[in-house]
Amino acid sequence: MSATVAIAKKRRLTGSDYEKLPEGAPYQLIGGELVMTPAPVPYHQIVSRNIGFELLLFVREKDLGEVLHAPIDVFLSDTETYQPDIIFISKERLDIIGEKKIEAAPDLVMEVLSPATAYYDLRYKKHIYEQFGVREYWIVDPIEKSIEVYENSGKEFTLKDKVREKGSITSKLLKDFSINVKKIF
Repeated sequence: MSATVAIAKKRRLTGSDYEKLPEGAPYQLIGGELVMTPAPVPYHQIVSRNIGFELLLFVREKDLGEVLHAPIDVFLSDTETYQPDIIFISKERLDIIGEKKIEAAPDLVMEVLSPATAYYDLRYKKHIYEQFGVREYWIVDPIEKSIEVYENSGKEFTLKDKVREKGSITSKLLKDFSINVKKIF
């Protein structure tokens, strides 16, 4: 007589499962799994504030749309709800801002790397952002003091600009938006 071993398959969570979490719960829904994102360290927040401030000033001055900061839910699919550090939504697409979440891919996403989430930001989420049409993706690395700008050219990101420690970085999406990295780090 042989023993039968039952292996329970882990159920993938969905957007409706995610919505049942209490407001402010430190999780993202990545690949159908809840991934805890602990509070960032102060330097991460300083870098995020600095780059977000520069982006906000530019967007407000030119009346281009909205800049929002984490934590804000960005719903991409039933298994993918993220909380990017900074997002920009163009004036023409403000209708994706729902009552409780952003209901489609923002035009621009900025992720400030931290040890707890760097793998997801550099690999998994980057791939998902490509697929769902984020037009420009910035990876901000506080340790390296570097910024990379990727442009989506039809479901694939191409590195368009990179600076480390000195110099300026330029957006391809937001004409004339450029930041000296010394203002960020």
